[in-house]
Amino acid sequence: MSVLVTGGAGYIGSVTVEALCAAGESVVVLDDLDRGHRGALVPGIPFYEGDVGDASLVKNIATSHGITQVVHFAAFTSVPESVEHPLRYFDNNTGKVVRMLTALKECGVENIVFSSTAAVYGEPEYTPIDEDHRKEPTNPYGLSKYFVEQILDRADSAYGLTHVALRYFNAAGATATRGEDHRPETHLIPLVLQVPMGRRTHVSLYGADYPTPDGACVRDYIHVADLADAHVRALRYLKDGGASQKINLGNGKGFSVREVVDVAERVAGVKIPVREEPRRAGDPSILIAGSEKARSVLGWAPRYPELEGIVRSAWEWHQAHPNGYSGQ
Repeated sequence: MSVLVTGGAGYIGSVTVEALCAAGESVVVLDDLDRGHRGALVPGIPFYEGDVGDASLVKNIATSHGITQVVHFAAFTSVPESVEHPLRYFDNNTGKVVRMLTALKECGVENIVFSSTAAVYGEPEYTPIDEDHRKEPTNPYGLSKYFVEQILDRADSAYGLTHVALRYFNAAGATATRGEDHRPETHLIPLVLQVPMGRRTHVSLYGADYPTPDGACVRDYIHVADLADAHVRALRYLKDGGASQKINLGNGKGFSVREVVDVAERVAGVKIPVREEPRRAGDPSILIAGSEKARSVLGWAPRYPELEGIVRSAWEWHQAHPNGYSGQ
């Protein structure tokens, strides 16, 4: 009885594998290492380098290890890249999932926890955003994830494959051993911290005319360790017979790009220049989570809700790993 984690060498995936192992679960990782890192893998657990769309490989892993539950992370996650290369995103984030689910069904896998996104909501009509908010993704990334949510609904109805789709807001921060190492980096907090680390001269602010208090986009940042904890709880919920669910994960508080820069300046102790740039296509102005359902269904609450603590954990990890996972 094991849990398969796809994308378990990535940022959130590796932290979740770490949390699952700490909870006593038997874990197997599948990752093509296109955007993951060998150095992020938890030592000693079975690892397969391969594609989640390879149905034969997925079936082999499921039967060889007695897989009963899956946590699916493996996906492309850059909004600007999805706008530039939509077919690449629909193939990787949606098409491959169909092939994976077909293989899992044939092997009798019962549950899946799906890494979804707040991008399924699009431009919010109100905040905080709850799970009943209308879904109108403004970019191919969000649409590719929303397609999978609907596919999972049909797989539940037809085959009894139950799921929890966890709609993340902005994952951030680090544990003592694992943090963000995207190449190229696209997430705000590590980009901001690259300035005091001497890797860039400034932070680009994409859009300074949004309908927000300071004109910059506002986002809800959630510590990666809190995300990992929610996945552990979601698997337990499904194992106990819970019905399929769509659940937000966020802190319920929003911070603008300028506010993140201010916090990073305090943490790093240096001035961080900001350069205003045009808006990026597909970026909603405000995304703030309503997470009451996560509390009631999963018994989950963020343990690290403060932005300064999130940024500090990221800063400490980058200071300890100045080259990310290179050389590990």
